[in-house]
Amino acid sequence: MNIVVCVKYIPDPNVPNEMDGKTLKREGVQGVLDPGDEYGVEAALQLKEQHGGEVTAVSMGPEGAIEAVRRALSMGADRGVLITDPALHGADALVTATVLAAAIARNPFDVVIAAVESTDGYTGTMPMTMAELLGVPQLTFVNEIVSSGDAFRVHRQTPEGYHVIECPTPLVLTVTAGINEPRYASFKGIMAAKKKPTETLSLADIGLTPEDVTVQQDVVDLHEVEESRETELVRGDDAVARIVDYLAEAKVI
Repeated sequence: MNIVVCVKYIPDPNVPNEMDGKTLKREGVQGVLDPGDEYGVEAALQLKEQHGGEVTAVSMGPEGAIEAVRRALSMGADRGVLITDPALHGADALVTATVLAAAIARNPFDVVIAAVESTDGYTGTMPMTMAELLGVPQLTFVNEIVSSGDAFRVHRQTPEGYHVIECPTPLVLTVTAGINEPRYASFKGIMAAKKKPTETLSLADIGLTPEDVTVQQDVVDLHEVEESRETELVRGDDAVARIVDYLAEAKVI
């Protein structure tokens, strides 16, 4: 089984973000593999363990984004690909999907795994756009993979519970944080990652030009989000029932 997992190098979410004009500053700042992508890497590795094959970690970003690929390799992925090019500075979700789809389409694949959304952008649109560009179906919000092979049967998370959906390969699949517990990268895995093959590609290498990645979105304004600090203290014999009702209303349970 040929498994591709999309990984993203983002500014460390535990450190205050810096802006480069109207875009998030990515070069020269502390970065990490997007925590949401760790679940995708783990899902890919579990599929490989069950069915054999190869896991390829693919990313787009500045040169430093290779660290996200190396993190995936240290967890157990077999090979890595980074697409980096000066023309990609300030890329939006559509450009990202276009670039990743072009890179992935160079080789046959059975499944492409991605997070539901990135921790730094939160658009939640990139994987679906990528599936459309690749010309394959998609399964989204997956929190359990029941079976796979020529087809994937999964549980798709919904506000009311989950749907059981089956889809033939090849396909794009997005996973939630509830699907697994990502493994830690061991010292042995970190050392082994240094010997695993990686590719650094430009736009020309994947058959694209700067005109193909023209940004279609315009950032009009930026402002701080007001934090809500409202607190409600629940007491009394019906406290538990009231908390359960509150969580149900918020669709947490």
